Amino acid sequence: MALFLDFPFHIDGRGRSAETDEDDHIRDMIMQVLFTDPGERVNRPDFGCGLKQLVFMPNSDALATATQFLVQGSLQRWLEAVIQVESVEVEAVDSELRVSLVYSKRSGGGLRREVFTPAGLV
Repeated sequence: MALFLDFPFHIDGRGRSAETDEDDHIRDMIMQVLFTDPGERVNRPDFGCGLKQLVFMPNSDALATATQFLVQGSLQRWLEAVIQVESVEVEAVDSELRVSLVYSKRSGGGLRREVFTPAGLV
């Protein structure tokens, strides 16, 4: 079983770099794409989706639709070799923007469903 460095980087209880399995590693990579603002990385200024900027925007159906296209395009661009994006649904629920992602790993396995909220990062 392959192990990967956990994100965010931290030291585990043994005093070593924390490790994680492939499924958690892929989820960590998705979070990095979704919540990194374009321009945040010096050597790759176009990396990211900027989802966390939406925390302070007025919630609406139009924002949800635009976010859906933004998320799907960013994931396909940056993680195309790792995952196959099956669907992205963005819902404006009360004051929360909820991103539901269904994807499959290119290395095999069934469909996975993850839900992300920008408010969870603040």
